Order: sequence, then C-alpha cells, then structure tokens
Amino acid sequence: MAALPLFVQLPAYYASHVGVALAPLGWVLFAARLLDMLQDPLFGHLLDRSAQRQKRWMAIAGLVLALAFVCLWKPPATPQAAMPWLVGMLVLAYGAHSMLSIAYLSWGSRLPDQGLRAVAWREGAGLAGVIVASVVPVGILAADATLVDIRLNWYCLFFAIVLAVALLLLLRQPAPAAPAQGQPWRQALRSLWTNQAFRALLPPYLLNALSAAIPATLALFFIEDQLQEKTLAGLFLAAYFGAAALGLPLWSTLARRVGAVACWRLAMLLSSAGFIGAVWLGPGERSAFLAVCLATGAALGADLLLPPVLLARVVSGRASVGAAFGILTMLGKLALALAGIALPLLSALGYQPGQGPGTSLPLVYAALPCLLKLATFLALGRYAHRHPS
Repeated sequence: MAALPLFVQLPAYYASHVGVALAPLGWVLFAARLLDMLQDPLFGHLLDRSAQRQKRWMAIAGLVLALAFVCLWKPPATPQAAMPWLVGMLVLAYGAHSMLSIAYLSWGSRLPDQGLRAVAWREGAGLAGVIVASVVPVGILAADATLVDIRLNWYCLFFAIVLAVALLLLLRQPAPAAPAQGQPWRQALRSLWTNQAFRALLPPYLLNALSAAIPATLALFFIEDQLQEKTLAGLFLAAYFGAAALGLPLWSTLARRVGAVACWRLAMLLSSAGFIGAVWLGPGERSAFLAVCLATGAALGADLLLPPVLLARVVSGRASVGAAFGILTMLGKLALALAGIALPLLSALGYQPGQGPGTSLPLVYAALPCLLKLATFLALGRYAHRHPS
C-alpha cells in the first residue's frame, strides 16, 4: 500500500498539485532513489548479523515508514520548499520500506516450506494492498481540489492503521531460525560474488525492473494526457494489479511444469506484446488500453513471483541470504532511479503535463519498455543456458 503511491502517484501529485516543474522533479526522484538504493545491501547485512533483533528493526522501520508516508503528502506550500522536503521524506520512506521488505523476504526464505506456493501467497497478499492503493489515492487526486487534502489525511490514517495491525500479526509469530551467524561484510560480499548463478541473475533482473519502472513512473501521465481518461485511472491500475494477482497461481503452476526461467521468459513476451499495443493508442481508446493493462499486469505476476524464487535457490542455506536480497532490492531501486530520468527526457522531447496526446509520451512509456523487455528475454536466455533450473 506504500510502494505504489510513492512510485506512481507521488510524481503526478507534486507536478500537478504542488507545482513542481517536470524536469527538476525527475532529477529529484533520480537522486533520492539513487541515494536510497545504496543502503539496501547494508540493511541486508545488518539483518544477517543481528538476526535475533530482526523484529525490533522491523518495528522501528514500520514507525518511520508511517510517519514519512504522511509527511510526503503534506509538503510546504511553495515548490522551492517542497523540493528538499520531498528528497528528505523520500529517503526516509524508501529506507524504512527497504528494511521491512528485506527483513520480510529473508524471513520467508527461511521458512521450511519456502517455494513457489509460499511466494505466491505472499505476493498475492501484497497485490491486494496494491489494488487498494491503485484505486483510492487515484480517486482522491482526481476529485475536487478542495477535497484532496482532507481525503489524503483519511487515507494516510487508514494506511498507518493497516500497517500497525499487519506488523503486530507478523511479529507475534516466532521468527524462523537463521541458518548461521552472519558473515563479516567483506566475506559476505565475496561469498556472493563467487556464486556464479547469483551473479548471472542480476543483469536480467535489473533490465526487467527498469522495463517495469518506466511505465510505472509515467502511467498517470499516459492515462491523463494520451488517453484523456483521467477519471478511469483507478480502474486501469486496479485491472493491471488485479491481473497480476490472478496470474500468480497460473505462473506458479506453469513454472512447476516448464521451469522458473522458461516461465519468466514467456511472461516477458506477453508483456512486450502489451507494450507494443500501447504505442499506437490515442484519446478515448479505453477498451484497448484495458487489454494492455490486463496483458502487462498478468506478466507482472511472473515478475513478482519468480525472481525471489530463483534467488532463494541460488543462495539457499548461506549466511549471506539477507545481503543477497538486499542487493536484489538495491537493483530494483536503481531501476526506479533510472526511470526518474524519463521525466526530463520527456521534457527534452517537448512534452508537458496537461498538453494532451502526442508522440513522445507513447515512445517513452511503451516503446522503450518493450525494447528493455526483449533485452531481458535475451539475457535470461543466456542465464538459462549456463544455469539450467
């Protein structure tokens, strides 16, 4: 429920409601995400070295995330003051979210029944929260401007309550035992670097994450300007993440039959087909874009399900599992940072929010991710050849 507003709706909010210019906003997002990603392996290593205090770290991270999330929607009135506020709150929110995510992923990797089914349930629950976040904040931002602030207050309160309840339910459970005492930092990195399967998995993961981060950053701009369907933004996002949730059991079943790598590559082809279709869309083509959302959303289910499974297989039983998941989330943050550059790129191509349909937005929103998906498909093929799963 936190990730989607931070990555998708916050840029549009600061551009449209706060008045921050598009190009500076893109560079601010890039800098904040780049700074944030550097701490993820450190968080993972910290969790490896202090497994007995993992619950305490998660509780602190939950509190920081709730406070930073609220502050992000309450910026100073002027765009000049809002910029440093945005950077500071983003770093806090991203850092707290990373600590929770890495701890949660490493917790799951140590469960006795860790596998496709466990990951599918976890990601399905996450997608349920994403669907809520795809409908409610979009509806708030599309409503009368005089009602936005009070409704955002209620949404932030709702988020904080749900986060507190979820953490309490989780932290009441006994934490699974760590495989061994965490290694020193340099030894953990050396152990991961000598793991050829782990090293080979990183380039396709980064390319794939970037192919998803660019359209996530530009989704609301595309819906509002290219399609001229601002009021349907929540429906489109709900369809996208709903398709991902429904696709999880299908990808899980297919992965058991053909293998995780082959299954993931099939999902990339489906996503590429969807993005190709989006390049040609214009105002009012809501049915066609809904089909794009369903296709790319279904493929997203594989993106969520399969990388953690592959990673858990190549680092299973190692004391550096937390650092491994930290590196994976760091690459996801790097992709989000690089996706922020899409905003100044669009500005350089002449696009401005609210100007209506054009040619530059479809190229950056759809054509570029399609090329990245195909590059990922080829990179994962080389991985499969060297490390069959």
